[in-house]
Amino acid sequence: MPASIIYLSHGGGPLPLLGDPAHAELVDLLGEMPARLIKPSAIVVVSAHWEESRPTIVSSAAPALLYDYYGFAEESYEITYPAPGAPALAERIAGYCEQHGLEAQLTQTRGFDHGLFVPLKIMYPDARIACVQVSLLRGLSPRAHIKLGRALRELRQDNVLLVGSGFSFHNMKAFFAPATSEDAARNAAFEDWLAETCASTGIDEAERERRLIEWEAAPAARYCHPREEHLLPLHVCYAAAGRAAQEVIRLRILNKQASMYLW
Repeated sequence: MPASIIYLSHGGGPLPLLGDPAHAELVDLLGEMPARLIKPSAIVVVSAHWEESRPTIVSSAAPALLYDYYGFAEESYEITYPAPGAPALAERIAGYCEQHGLEAQLTQTRGFDHGLFVPLKIMYPDARIACVQVSLLRGLSPRAHIKLGRALRELRQDNVLLVGSGFSFHNMKAFFAPATSEDAARNAAFEDWLAETCASTGIDEAERERRLIEWEAAPAARYCHPREEHLLPLHVCYAAAGRAAQEVIRLRILNKQASMYLW
């Protein structure tokens, strides 16, 4: 059955669009991904690169791009992705949040950041599908992001693809440090735990939710995520689905193990 929810490990900044060899596997996977997904009427992206005090939703009809990265080649600041916005859908999302006790706000001024336009430019290069971006919540509470995911569960009735755009491994220092067997083992231990937590049918939903809320107790959790903003889009996706992931995709990005999850 085609998936309607996906958590992506989106790689490093604009590098997937710049031909970086350490992102080749990611680029190939993203290019093939639409065949595994529904044909959406719209795409909603929860990006690791945007935090607000309450759920905030891009509601412009024609959002600009926000080049929220630094020190890359000049061409990375000339990337285009003219996908239309979806103001009516943005308003519905705000309503879904309100129904679940989350006070939401709309913004017409913020653009799409690279958590949206980098993966979607590979997946849907014609940029014809309307997109809406939703923020994370400051404080980075796992419980709050599970609550947000439950609110976004309502998107299923709208034939919307929900994308959690993050990175299952996000230790910036480790990406550029010399590789060691100890670090590889820590990376693998967390990825194994994450795959079991998200996809094992031997875990009931109460236990799955508990494990995600208490993710810091996982093996090597804080090595893999010194700060958890790239993990929490996964919590949103899980809560929107409310069940075990139907597919786990494991890959290497920047010489580290990473993963993606489909529901």
